[in-house]
Amino acid sequence: MNHLAVFKASFLAILLAAANPAYSNELSLEQALSYALNNEPWLTANKYQQAAVQAQSLAAGTLPDPVLTVGLMNLPTDGFAFDQEGMTQLKVGVSQMFSRGDSLALKQHALAQSAQQYPWLRVDRLAQVKTIVIESWLNAYRAQQSIALIEQDKGLFTQLIEITESSYASSVGNTRQQDIIRAQLELTRLEDKLVMLEQQFESAKKRLSQWLPINMLTQPVSANRSDIIPLVDFDQLEFAQLMPLLMAHPAIVAIEQTVAAKQTEIDVAKQGYKPQLGVNMGYGYRDDAPMGDSRADLFSVGISIDLPLFTDNRQDQQVNAAIATAEAVKTEKLIALQKLKGMYFKEFSQLARLAKRDALYQTKLLPQMAEQAQATLNAYTRDDGDFSEVMRARISELNAKIDALNIQIDQQIIIARLNYYASSKDAAVMAELLAGEHDEH
Repeated sequence: MNHLAVFKASFLAILLAAANPAYSNELSLEQALSYALNNEPWLTANKYQQAAVQAQSLAAGTLPDPVLTVGLMNLPTDGFAFDQEGMTQLKVGVSQMFSRGDSLALKQHALAQSAQQYPWLRVDRLAQVKTIVIESWLNAYRAQQSIALIEQDKGLFTQLIEITESSYASSVGNTRQQDIIRAQLELTRLEDKLVMLEQQFESAKKRLSQWLPINMLTQPVSANRSDIIPLVDFDQLEFAQLMPLLMAHPAIVAIEQTVAAKQTEIDVAKQGYKPQLGVNMGYGYRDDAPMGDSRADLFSVGISIDLPLFTDNRQDQQVNAAIATAEAVKTEKLIALQKLKGMYFKEFSQLARLAKRDALYQTKLLPQMAEQAQATLNAYTRDDGDFSEVMRARISELNAKIDALNIQIDQQIIIARLNYYASSKDAAVMAELLAGEHDEH
């Protein structure tokens, strides 16, 4: 019974120590998200891409530059005298080509529509980064908490080994040498599992290194359970509610902007059937005759018209190409929408099953495991039980605790993914973040 009292006291002390880790400067999920979302270089590149397309839009709506020509015409070759012949003149001309129909305005509009996809791509990128950072942080939290659970039971096993060795040395009770070996074996296995979990913990933090500085990654993740809850609230949606939500997804809206631009490009291609007009003007300077007679200068004006009479191999094919491109982008939108819908239903079904498992663990399995472990320990301390049963019960309880932790973390990860698929709910927050344009960076 003294052994049992010592064991219970040690167990309580270890449990309290594990429940109140002395961490300082912990990395909370809120801190990780704040830094990652405000220091994503992809957003800067995207803004430059948008600025480039907007500049192209302004350039596309401008007429081509006029062409200036200067020429010396009809110079006689028998003396190269400028005033010898009346036809000799110095001619200065300017010509200007105009666009076919409304092609310039339509090209400008198409590029402006294309530029409108970039803000939505930034919103989608922020939603993606948010999901990845949450998942990586939760995986680090999972490994850290699993390590804490094992460290807690590692102390219990150490206590059991000491108790068993003391009992075996004093020949008190029915302790056998194989009990000691079994306890040492289980302790070794726990140490191996600790090494594996430490590797998982480091891998999860290295995954965060894409978005966080090294000095933040040297900190342990926050052990405060409430820190893993600042996720966007997610409601269970019926199919009729889901499709409008997915249609408003930033990635889908971005593709819709591209579709609109491609539709306008069809109209641009159709302008090829219209004639292209050009205007030219010229002024010819003539010198006075050798005898002093004055010669009038000459002025000329003309127009040119490009007539698209043979359209089979050019205009028709350009229109066909524009239509095919627009249909291809529409298909990409359909594929993206189907992918979002499929992933949503996959994650949602997994979340429902995990919720059932979590309820089963919390209400039945964990209490039953704890009762079994305590019962086997009580029987062993009364010399009425087998030490192997105590070990098996403790190992089973530890595995159940880790499984319960994994279920809860998997639920949070799936919720984060579902929040991405329903990220149009968070579009207002994202738009506010984008409005700041990250001026500080």
